[in-house]
Amino acid sequence: MIEITIHKALHGGEGEMELSLNLTIKEGEFLALYGKSGSGKTTLLRILAGLEASESKIIVDGEVWQDSKKMLPPQKRQIGFVFQDYALFENMNILENLLYVHNDKKLALKLLELTELTNLQKRYPKGLSGGQKQRVSICRAMMKKPKLLLLDEPLSALDLEMRQKLQNELLKIHNEFQTTTIMVSHDPSEIYRLASRVIHIENGQLLQDTTPHQLLLKTNGSQKFSFEGEILELRVIGVVVVAVVAIAQQIVEIVLSKEEAKGLKQGDLINASTKAFLVALKH
Repeated sequence: MIEITIHKALHGGEGEMELSLNLTIKEGEFLALYGKSGSGKTTLLRILAGLEASESKIIVDGEVWQDSKKMLPPQKRQIGFVFQDYALFENMNILENLLYVHNDKKLALKLLELTELTNLQKRYPKGLSGGQKQRVSICRAMMKKPKLLLLDEPLSALDLEMRQKLQNELLKIHNEFQTTTIMVSHDPSEIYRLASRVIHIENGQLLQDTTPHQLLLKTNGSQKFSFEGEILELRVIGVVVVAVVAIAQQIVEIVLSKEEAKGLKQGDLINASTKAFLVALKH
């Protein structure tokens, strides 16, 4: 059980704000932090890791990590932290990078097996792809079997296919070790696939504490599907307007009447919904 009370003044995208959160996280949960850039998500991870000062109270399994009288240093907190930057030792091969953290070869080999890196254990970082480097980073973060694994958009720089592959491997590791995991992500599909709970933060405040299903599957009335997207282009073709919309990782065209398109412009964030119709899915 992790009990968190966070208070910290921040300068966000919309000016001064207060990061103010009160959370209880169960052991083994996979928690996603969701919200706009600058809302305080990464700052929360850094506070939990002891990398940033704040007026906070953090208790992990009955042990005080931080309060008004105590500030446990990062190296004494049982955490693993995975950033977007891989930060590997270039003069060490994969196995050596893991053993540098903790000299437990049995655990290192198990992690390499879970992430399909066994055959690459003697290779150096310069000979690895971005996805392989990030897998090494995840393995390295798990080498001390942390009580808390912190992931700051670890897959955002990867292509869709590699991101999906690493999502599978993160799930394998999470299920194998049952480590409490907190992940910052802007990718709805990633959140839905990995997280059991979502904390939606806006301007430093808790907006929603819910499940991925309740947060991301937004339907109203007879609507069957509802997606958030951004208008990239509006093209007038005869009596209709074609809106080119970015939804998640896809670009779609939506045909509107001129009346429906009235008031819309490029860059608008919109909600695209559909009512009852026959959907065909192909693999």
